[in-house]
Amino acid sequence: MKILCVCGLGQGTSLILRMNVETVLRDLGISADVENTDVSAASSMPSDYIITSNELAQTLEAASADVIVVHNYFDISEIKGALQDKIY
Repeated sequence: MKILCVCGLGQGTSLILRMNVETVLRDLGISADVENTDVSAASSMPSDYIITSNELAQTLEAASADVIVVHNYFDISEIKGALQDKIY
């Protein structure tokens, strides 16, 4: 499974999101390749899931991956709930 964590520039916020997604996946016992990237690159990268904010999700509607919206990139509980809703 390939997951992209996306923010506007693909550096700061998406890296924090990636680390938190990896923590949640580890807790759930799910193996995945998780990368962070910027919004323009994400639309052309092959992946199963894209995790991003509501604002950026609208620009990724054409992507072939399922888009998962997270409002607070620091909230482990929210990230866990969002992943469980989509992956299970």
